[in-house]
Amino acid sequence: MSDAVASERQQLVAAICDTLLPALTAAGADGSWGASASALGISERVAAGCETLPPHVAAAVESLLGSLGEEGFAEAPLEAREQRLIEAGESEPGRFALKQLKTMVFGDLFGSFDENLGNPIWEEISYPGPNSAPPSPQQAPKTIPLETVSGAEATLEADVCIVGSGAGGAVIAARLAAAGKSVLVLEMGGYRNESDFRQLEAEGVAMYLGGGLGWSEGGELGLLAGSTLGGGTVINSMACRPTPEDVRADWATMGLEGVDGPEWDGYMETVWAQLGANLEATHYNSNADTLISGLQACGLEHHRIPRNAELSDDPQFCGYCNAGCQHGCKRSVMKTYLQEAADAGARFVVDCTVDRVTTSGGRATGVEARVGETRLTVSAPTVVVACGGIESPALLLRSGIGGPAVGKNLRVHPSYMVTGVYDEPIEAWNGQLITVMSFDFMHIDEDDSGFYISPLGLSPATWAGQSPWVDGRQIRDHFRKFPMMASWHSITHDHGSGEVVLGADGRALVRWSLADEVDRRVAIRAHTELAKVHQAAGATEVFTFHWRPRHWRRGEDFDAYLEQLAATPTAEYTAYSAHQMGSCRMGSEAATAVADGRGELHDTKGVWVGDASALPTAPGVNPMVSIMVLAERTADRIKESVA
Repeated sequence: MSDAVASERQQLVAAICDTLLPALTAAGADGSWGASASALGISERVAAGCETLPPHVAAAVESLLGSLGEEGFAEAPLEAREQRLIEAGESEPGRFALKQLKTMVFGDLFGSFDENLGNPIWEEISYPGPNSAPPSPQQAPKTIPLETVSGAEATLEADVCIVGSGAGGAVIAARLAAAGKSVLVLEMGGYRNESDFRQLEAEGVAMYLGGGLGWSEGGELGLLAGSTLGGGTVINSMACRPTPEDVRADWATMGLEGVDGPEWDGYMETVWAQLGANLEATHYNSNADTLISGLQACGLEHHRIPRNAELSDDPQFCGYCNAGCQHGCKRSVMKTYLQEAADAGARFVVDCTVDRVTTSGGRATGVEARVGETRLTVSAPTVVVACGGIESPALLLRSGIGGPAVGKNLRVHPSYMVTGVYDEPIEAWNGQLITVMSFDFMHIDEDDSGFYISPLGLSPATWAGQSPWVDGRQIRDHFRKFPMMASWHSITHDHGSGEVVLGADGRALVRWSLADEVDRRVAIRAHTELAKVHQAAGATEVFTFHWRPRHWRRGEDFDAYLEQLAATPTAEYTAYSAHQMGSCRMGSEAATAVADGRGELHDTKGVWVGDASALPTAPGVNPMVSIMVLAERTADRIKESVA
């Protein structure tokens, strides 16, 4: 790209950013709050960020830039540019590109911080930012030793190589190391613990796959997955829910013997004890109390949720849970299974990208990976693929193993957010995040699909980035109400499925859409029921994350608003997923399942699946416990196989 072309492109990106976030000229609109994206340095950072986008996202952005550049967008007045962006959002690629750019602009505005860990924008929305400093490395030492890998090439050997260190891989590592096996764990993310957790949303995203919110191929689904030592257990909201009995019964019919009986119950007791799951450390914040008030007003039940938290858990620090627990009260696998594995002699390599599983004669021989500039070859007769519902199928696809079902049957528990604005401060960023749920809508469709309702944390960068945009003034005025917002969501039990394929760069690419009619009906019902609960709780406003604003204000016709929600076109939905499952599922039939009923690949001996991707179906509940119990079972099957 020539300097002239690069300069023109940067000017075009700046014009888009300054349209999304223009300078305010009204009296009193001064300082950072009234400054444009370019004046705040956001445009320059967004332009740089566009250079590192995944290919499918970059293609959408480039398409938008190309069309706007031909129209002289950068030279047009603000009102014309605003209208042009609204028009661009009518097409799928334009909408996708604007989702990404809007996420980057407002994520930067509300998420950035200075050397004092502050942001002048936070004062405008009454957000406090961090409320405590992390412990020192001496006070919170890293106790899991890491292998040093250097040079152009390196070789390691092990009895068992486990790719991924989250809820599944950690369990298997602990059990096999305790059985005397030489265990090597490879983790794509880094090693962060309490001393690294500064209660900053912008730093927490470093522990997520892709550095934050990823997107499906067309931008219909926002993806959140852990990518750090300990995986999603380090940054999740700690909701502990057993696998429903009807789900276990279904799995048994699919070839997973014993999952519907006492063997599973025994593994469940072990996992529950390891997690330290309890109700005593679960405390409602104002966000949860408001939800309970609305549920009760609607005649709906609510239930306190167990969490894997120490009893010393202090709610005043819990609002930052998704960026890591600074006070060490979260019993993630870093504190349990991974520590046990390390104590039993397991070795760990972090910041390690595994390219492929190697095989010979239909059996595993190890993996090929990269650690920085170092090419790492691992020799191991047993390989456990446990890098999550997105990365596990991609690894098998790159390796050419796993059979025709690899990447298919992806379930994501699509989630939909509906936010209410109230007369009194809610400060939904304070306190524990997911503490209460309503299960009244779990089985509402003839196909037995449904959803549950729970609160979730309110973080300024995320909410601003995903909220509907009309113009730069409106969104800033809207976010002055940030302390008054209550944030709830529905997590749906998906009926349809998506797929993981390899993108143009050879990395994982998720294909998903709201094409399944059952899922669409459930999505509509989820939005309308959440809106009803907000209205019953006394909300003065209700809004969603649909592409076009779907906003109700007190005094307006609420029934008409519900009709508007129900009539919203599918193209305007954005679902979100923190639970990706089933893409390398277990089952007795090689045509429809990647691994057999024990967890070993149908077509490759010595390769096992040990994470969320192995779940035969979506459990319809937060999957951490299900993943860990299934991994306990798989670990025993591996021990029998390699004895």
